[in-house]
Amino acid sequence: MTDPWVALEPGADPAERARILRRAHETFTEAGTMPRPVRAVVADSWRRSARAGVGPDGTASVELTDGDLGTYRSEHPLARVMPLFRELMGTFAADGEHLLAVCDAHGRLLWVEGHAATRRQAGRMNFVPGARWAESAVGTNAPGTAVALDRPVQVFAAEHFIRRVQPWTCAAAPVHDPRTGRVLGAVDITGGDGLAHPHSLGFVQAVARAAEAHLALLAPERPAVDPPRLTVLGRDEARLVTGGRDIRLSRRHSEILVLLARHPEGLTGDELLCALYEDESVTPVTLRAELARLRGVLGPGLLASRPYRLTVGCESDVAVVERRLAAGAVMGAVTAYTGPPLPSSRAPAVARLGRRLAEGLRAALIACGDPDLLADWAHAPWGEDDLDVWRALVAARPTAAIRARLASLESELTAPTGRPHS
Repeated sequence: MTDPWVALEPGADPAERARILRRAHETFTEAGTMPRPVRAVVADSWRRSARAGVGPDGTASVELTDGDLGTYRSEHPLARVMPLFRELMGTFAADGEHLLAVCDAHGRLLWVEGHAATRRQAGRMNFVPGARWAESAVGTNAPGTAVALDRPVQVFAAEHFIRRVQPWTCAAAPVHDPRTGRVLGAVDITGGDGLAHPHSLGFVQAVARAAEAHLALLAPERPAVDPPRLTVLGRDEARLVTGGRDIRLSRRHSEILVLLARHPEGLTGDELLCALYEDESVTPVTLRAELARLRGVLGPGLLASRPYRLTVGCESDVAVVERRLAAGAVMGAVTAYTGPPLPSSRAPAVARLGRRLAEGLRAALIACGDPDLLADWAHAPWGEDDLDVWRALVAARPTAAIRARLASLESELTAPTGRPHS
């Protein structure tokens, strides 16, 4: 074969090659020996797949759905070149009864488009958006192997490690960030034996290069001046990044900025007093002095008065969690949540914000029932005594250790607080 990356040499019989590969695959999976007809790139991939614990009868798992998938796709760099992919490959995929697929750098499928009947058929093996097709998860396949090797690759029929994928043929090429060279993901064409041709591999490689050229021409998405960014989750003292400065704020200044970031329209002095102080004897003079000190920390022009407000929009990690939760992106929201906002704060409005945020996350977690997300919450400091979450975790993953922890927690929370009198 002249090109080891192409699945079939000119003149080869696809049906006969597929039969040979099936026998070779059976030999490898049963005896661990590698027959000679298997291409080196495929043989190496089969060995990596076996070392990763992939079974030949396995299937891909769907990791992202609904809001999580939508949020992740919209934020991914390859979203900017999806119109180009559709323009260059969409008609080819639809007319040839193929699929256009795009994955991220971890082999997770972001888009799967093309011929409707082919898409339904591929869905039976979880070749769908949100599914993880990394080589380490499902073995040899074009998109997963392309990102693993960082080079274009074609996979034909029984060269796929998982048996249920062996009726398919695919070709994929990695797409890189033109500025950093980092692999962003891969573009793939998937279909029948007709794709086992050098042209399909050259085609996806050309499309990947066109995407990289397009990304290089696009203007940066970020504004010329980054807006202030406020980090308060899991921190007693907020961190503010603004104007090239990284500022660690005092606890009271942190509370004030949390409230002003949530109220871009501004707050009056009386509103801030009620929001910040449990003690009603605190005077407006005390608050004005605190705001004057904060203005000096922030620098000129950022904090205005009458009403008190920030003169530019301020992005906070609290707002990120709330947006993802509102969009139904539960995984994204839980990932962004690193603890309550200003956990030691006694400011009434900050405490209410923390309770609302935690309650919203808990409700979403219990409703979705994802055992991994529930476990992350239950084993975090803020969730280790959360009885409702532990009960939901037992329902989703009833292992002995989890059931024992729930029983212990229920016993602790229902035990009498004092000793009985003798």
